[in-house]
Amino acid sequence: MKHPTHIVAAAGYIFDKDGNMLLVHIPWRGWDTPGGQVEVGESLEEGVLREVLEESGVTVSIKCLAGVYSNIGQRFKEDGSISVPTKVMFDFICDYVDGEAKAATEATDIVWVPQNEVMVKITTPVLRYRFEKILNFNGKVVYSSYITQPEFKLITERYI
Repeated sequence: MKHPTHIVAAAGYIFDKDGNMLLVHIPWRGWDTPGGQVEVGESLEEGVLREVLEESGVTVSIKCLAGVYSNIGQRFKEDGSISVPTKVMFDFICDYVDGEAKAATEATDIVWVPQNEVMVKITTPVLRYRFEKILNFNGKVVYSSYITQPEFKLITERYI
């Protein structure tokens, strides 16, 4: 039996006191929320707090877990030699605490956007799906599995 390998990632969907959402522009993802891989020895919460600070310059508090996603698609790097591990992602709703929002590390731009304008900026199909779940969050955590290549396809969705 082949030993399974997964990338674990966490993202923070950040709202200020006026309900605006913080978006970062990452060249290979487009407009998105801050997030990335959880490092060895980090909890999910530590990972999301670190990623938010690194990509946006702001500190946040975690309000709740809102989504768990499995990208189960199999793909290879551009040279075709290395299999890219499947990914498990945890989406947290966060409240802004402190700091001046500024693009940092991988981000090339950053902006606070009114909730009713967020979806105009989000163009990647899988990100649109996840942002819709955050913007329509009803207190239940969504679990979904999907593939993103050759195109986004939802496999399962359930609320827990």
